[in-house]
Amino acid sequence: MRPKHLLLFVIGLTLVSCKTYYIPVDSFKQQLSGPGNSKLKEVTTKDPWGHTVTYKTYPIDSIRCVDKNGNPFALKNGPSLEIRFTDNDNNKTIFYFDRIFLERDTVVGMQSRILSIKKAIPLNSVKTIEIQDGQKKYSYVN
Repeated sequence: MRPKHLLLFVIGLTLVSCKTYYIPVDSFKQQLSGPGNSKLKEVTTKDPWGHTVTYKTYPIDSIRCVDKNGNPFALKNGPSLEIRFTDNDNNKTIFYFDRIFLERDTVVGMQSRILSIKKAIPLNSVKTIEIQDGQKKYSYVN
């Protein structure tokens, strides 16, 4: 296989493997309002360069979502899951799933693992919620 074809194959494989799922807003609220902030668990994440960071997150093993055809799916939680909120004005905000918190009717989250960029979104302004495994090389070490 030529290098050019190999590169196209790898890019195509990466795009196919990043399947997007959807979480209805009501389901999202239900799943994140269940584990209260008092039940957060501490995790340590290792990045591709070997650095580790420890933080607290919800003790959720999998996220209930649906595929593009509306079929239910349980997506395994992990540090490379990215969640995208689209508001009524079609503005998109992306967070790492394990770095978001539901505070009353507001989603607060971290947009980057490198920079401490925090953002809050009123949940009543959210039109759609999408989630996918970004295939980034982060892993839990505990």
